[in-house]
This record gives sequence, C-alpha cells and structure tokens, in this order.
Amino acid sequence: ICHLTVSLSPSAAKVGKTSLIMSLVSEEFPDVVPYRAEEITIPADVTPERVPTHIVDYSVASWCISSSYCLLINLLCGVDIFRVPLILVGNKSDLVEHSSMETILPIMNQYSEIETCVECSAKNLKNISELFYYAQKAVLHPTGPLYCPEKKDMKPLCVKALTRIFKVSDLDNDGNLNDNELNFFQRTCFNTPLEPQALEDVKNVVRKNLIDGVCDNGLTLKGFLFLHTLFIQRGRHETTWTVLRRFGYDDDLELNQDYLFPPLKIPPDCTTELNHNAYLFLQSVFDKHDKDRDCALSPEELRDLFDVFPYMPWGPDVNNTVCTNDQGWITYQGYLSQWTLTTYLDVQRCLEYLGYLGYSIIAEQESQAAGITVTRDKKIDLQKRQTQRSVFRCNVFGDIGSGKSGFLQAFLGRNLMTIKEEHRSYYAINTTYVYGQEKYLLLHEVFPDFDYLSDADLACDIVCLVYDVSNPYSFEYCAKVFKQYFMDSKTPCMMVAAKSDLPEVKQMYGCSPLEFCRRHKMPPPQSFTCNAASAPNRDIYTKLTTMAMYPHVSQADLKSSTFWLRASVGATVFAVLGFAMYRVLLKTR
Repeated sequence: ICHLTVSLSPSAAKVGKTSLIMSLVSEEFPDVVPYRAEEITIPADVTPERVPTHIVDYSVASWCISSSYCLLINLLCGVDIFRVPLILVGNKSDLVEHSSMETILPIMNQYSEIETCVECSAKNLKNISELFYYAQKAVLHPTGPLYCPEKKDMKPLCVKALTRIFKVSDLDNDGNLNDNELNFFQRTCFNTPLEPQALEDVKNVVRKNLIDGVCDNGLTLKGFLFLHTLFIQRGRHETTWTVLRRFGYDDDLELNQDYLFPPLKIPPDCTTELNHNAYLFLQSVFDKHDKDRDCALSPEELRDLFDVFPYMPWGPDVNNTVCTNDQGWITYQGYLSQWTLTTYLDVQRCLEYLGYLGYSIIAEQESQAAGITVTRDKKIDLQKRQTQRSVFRCNVFGDIGSGKSGFLQAFLGRNLMTIKEEHRSYYAINTTYVYGQEKYLLLHEVFPDFDYLSDADLACDIVCLVYDVSNPYSFEYCAKVFKQYFMDSKTPCMMVAAKSDLPEVKQMYGCSPLEFCRRHKMPPPQSFTCNAASAPNRDIYTKLTTMAMYPHVSQADLKSSTFWLRASVGATVFAVLGFAMYRVLLKTR
C-alpha cells in the first residue's frame, strides 16, 4: 500500500491539510472542516497507478518543531526511519496572484528526498488529483535510488542493474540492441512494439547527444544508459522503474527474492530436471557467448557469460566435473551437463542462476520454475517398470586408493595421463545412450568412512562398488558396505574391478568377488582401467545407466550379453550424430 503523509507546515494549523483531503474525497470544497480528517483508503481501480492509497491526516502538534520548513525537512531527511520520498505542497494558491515556486525550488534542489513541488487550491480544486498522483508516483517511482542531482547522473546501482538488463536483452551478444532486440525489449516491458519511425526517432535522439550511442544502427550500452538518464531528467521515472521491475529488481535495486526463487513444490522421492524449453534457452546462451564457434567456452567467454551474475557461480572444480576440450575449456556437452547437475543437486540454486540470465523474460515464461520438471515418485517408476526420468545418480563406494577418482574422470574421457589432481571434484556427469535414448549419468564419489555416510550418500539409483584388483584388502570394504547398507534395499549394485591392467591378486575375504556377486544376485565384477593410451571404454557407464533405468531387470537378463548389446546399440552413432548436428546448427546460425 502506498502511504501518504500530509504534514507540510510547522505552524499550529490552518494550512489546509484537512481541506485537501476533504476536497479530494468529495470533489468539492467543504463548508465545515473538521479538526482532523478520518483515515481513508482510495481503491486501486480509481487511481492512475492502480494501487490503493492510504491517506493519513497528521496533526502538526505531534511533530514538536517550530520556525521553518527546513527544520522539518532536516528532521525527515536526517533520520533513517523517515527516509521516504517528500513532496512540497503550496496550498491556497487561490489567495495569491503570484507563484511561490521561486522560493521553493532552491529547497527542492537542496534535498534529494524531495521528489517534486506543486501548488494547489483545495477551494478551487486546482491540482488536487495531481497532488495525490504525484504522491503515488513518488512512492512507486522514486528518483532517489536512480539519480544523483548533484552529479546529474544515474547512481552506480542503477547503472549496474541497467547494464545487466542490456546484456540479457542483447540476444546475439554483439554489444548493440538491433531493431528486433529493441522491439522484443519494448514488448517485454511495455506490452507494445515500437513503430519503425519511433525506433528511428529514439536512435536519432541518441545520435545527436552521443558519438558512440548508436553503432551499426543498433543502440549501444552507452546509448541505452543515456536514454534512461534522459527519461529520469525529464521526470519519466516510471519508464525506468517499469524496466527495472520487469527484470526482477526491487525498490533497493536488488533482484527480488520472489523473482530469483519462485515457488516450486518437490514431493519426497522426486527429482528435478531441466525441461526441453530450459535446455533450448541454455543452448541459446551458450551460442551467444561461443564467439569463435569452437563448441567450447574459453575462460574469457565463460566470464562474459556470467557477467550478469553478482558472483562467479562455477569454480575450477567444474572442469573436473564435466567434459572439457584439449585446452581444458568446458565443451558444449560439459556446459549442459553442469546445468543438469546443478538442477539435480540444488534446484534452488538453478532457479537463481536462471533468474540472473533472464530465463523467464527471454523464454517468455511466468518464472524460472517453468523450466523445471519435477519427476514422479520413484516408487511409481518401480511399480510401472518404466521411467520418464533423464538423470540417474550413481553413488561410487570404495576404499582409499581403490580407483574411484579415476573411475569418475574416465567417464569424462580422461585416462591416467590426462587426469589432473588439482581442483578435485567428487562428481562427474556426462551423457550415455540406452536404447538410443540420451540420458545423464551422475557419478558421486562417496567419502570412504562408515561414520560419515549420510542419507544423501545412500540415496541413489544405482550403487557402484569399486575395489583394486592388485590390493588384497580392497574388496573387503565393498563387501561390508553392501552388507550393511544395500543388501536388503531395492537399489541395484554393480561391482567394479578397477586397475585391471595390474596383476590380479587374491582378495583376503571369505569368498572371491565373483562368488560374492553370484550369492547376492549381482552382475559379475566388471573389469576397468583408465591406464591406457586411448580414452577409457564407456561400456561400463552404459551398463550402470541401464541398471539404473531398469532396476527390476532379473539377474538372468543382467548376465545376458544380448541384453547389454540391445541397451548400448547405437550409442556411439547417436553421440557422434548429436555432436555433428550441433556443428551444423552453429553454421546455420
């Protein structure tokens, strides 16, 4: 609600405060004026700004001050609790023949909190509606947060916000807003496109005032900021505020929490994924910043992409979480994988990130939540023996030195020679193909300490138990984890015999790994090594994804080579074809 306080005089009474309110309500000058008007609320539908306005008639006796307007203004402006917009009102203009504006304007210029000055007459009904309109406007579209009168320029926070808005609206990232982008911006903020002549008129105004305000017939950032400075200087604050609020900013020029974190209900045993529209949007963001079209983001391109964020959201560990090229730059596939990971592990963070990128505005959706799919309860998937999910979590267990980290990095195409130890990540995510369908497999390396196993460590779609074939005591840990946590669960498990390039030794346990798997109806141990000159074999990751997708599959099927062949058929073809199609799309763009 817009609260308007009418108390402009240090004298005892008789300045016309109550008369102003009575004249507004009754639309005629009252014959009898009460000592104080009752509090009233003007409904939103009868006000130009469409907001309810609460009017309070304050008695001057409550202020305990005297002598001059300046003392009152100093009181109001000098205490934080009173840092609200002010309007200087000269009432009873019907009793004088001259204007008092020459006296008032120096006071207005001295105090930035004073939004405007207006002369009115309760008796003649002069400027009564205008007065309360200005009051609404001062609250809804204040000058203070936007503009510094002393410097005659916008304040840094306003420049920062408008710069982000410009970058989000610059859909091709060429540093200019072309006619299509300007029209989209206009329609987004004001629900109407600009006529071609109006567009040219706007650009001509900028050209006359700024040498570099227009480039290649598009509006530059400098030109964009100049226009908003001009709007403010000409008293059209509502134009800039409409833009700011459409892009999620609050009265303090910070992104609104309701904008960044829209409500999203996630029932238990459900997961979160990006939907098709969100992936299309993120692809467009990648294309926008991949200026050299090498299907990877250099450090400079990545910084440019996240320039609309208040902080850098991805640390160096991301390079060990997703696929990178030979230079260590995040590839197109790695970029989408990281977004998929964030959505799965921390959907609120994903909503925040999409908000910074302007998803709801550019994709023309109600909020970022429209880009998220909440999957159905996993129990229903088990009952129906099918799933619509695209992301599957595999928790990787193993003793220290068993080869877990190498197993994760091999999923990203790295062998022992190319694995980097610095900025270690406990996650790895990449795509796999099962029955020709692209799925994401999320590997999570669990810390090998029984005392620290949390519900998150145990909640997954499949368990991978890794042991070192060359260490006789390595398998025992896997057997203990399985018996204590997973033997009676419905979560499928796979045993991985890592470092298979080394001589295999007998495991110091009651039975061999093969016999253990047979007893507990698990597939036989899968041999694995990342100590090879070429990229590690990906078949094991396809098997893990298949078991996660079809946890009901029988032991007999899991032993069948035909089953695995059917599951993995076409995987390489689909992967290569997908990448080739992306290159073609880039060329057409």
